[in-house]
Amino acid sequence: MPANFVTEKVNMKVNGRMAIIEMNRPEALNAIDVDMIKGLVSRLKEISESDDIDIVVLTGNGRAFSSGGDIKTMLSNMNETDFFPVMDCISELIVTLYSIPKLTISAVSGAAAGLGFSLALATDYIIADKNSKLAMNFIGIGLIPDGGAHFFLEKRLGEVKAKQVIWDGKVLSADEALGLNLIEEVADGSLQETVDRRVADWLGRPVQAMIKTKKILADMNRPHLLKILELEKNGQFNMRKTQDHKEGVRAFIEKRPAKFIGK
Repeated sequence: MPANFVTEKVNMKVNGRMAIIEMNRPEALNAIDVDMIKGLVSRLKEISESDDIDIVVLTGNGRAFSSGGDIKTMLSNMNETDFFPVMDCISELIVTLYSIPKLTISAVSGAAAGLGFSLALATDYIIADKNSKLAMNFIGIGLIPDGGAHFFLEKRLGEVKAKQVIWDGKVLSADEALGLNLIEEVADGSLQETVDRRVADWLGRPVQAMIKTKKILADMNRPHLLKILELEKNGQFNMRKTQDHKEGVRAFIEKRPAKFIGK
């Protein structure tokens, strides 16, 4: 992938020592497609090489952070030849975001669902608007979480609670997500003001020491994350062959409850 991959689906703005990366498909609730993934990776790599930026804020344009992977273009009617490169792009994005030598914040408003929630979990700190909705809802279309979600949820919740969150696929309020330790903070007042306060607080600290701690932990955990991403890729490929997944996609497109049969 070229390092300077440019797409209108990702915006970036630099404000002093902070970079804001904005997913920009508001008409699709920032559903993640391949161009957006490549644009995010390109921007993150560009930031990674800058000595002037210490904090990255990831956000979404419009009414949602991200509604998840674009089902119609990424998960349906895709053959094996197409599927694995897409999953490898997702893996590159997650590892790049998790490992970037900057402090990262997800500013969540509206929906953060599926792959969109996985993306938020890959950052260091999640701040959610009071009215946001968060969901690890792959189960609703007969799939398993990807984007490293098994890794991030197990880290945050432990194995037993991680399984329950994945299997339930429940839509969580910001307060419910905070109660489960899935996010760090619910905005007190406006989301922007809360993010600005957190950024100002961090910039008043010895940021390079904070980044060094992040790098040590990321270097230690990266092999495990890579293993999980590989397991998710192969597991997801097998789930896509199931009758339940095909029914889940049909039900999603037709806006009706799915009728799963366990096969």
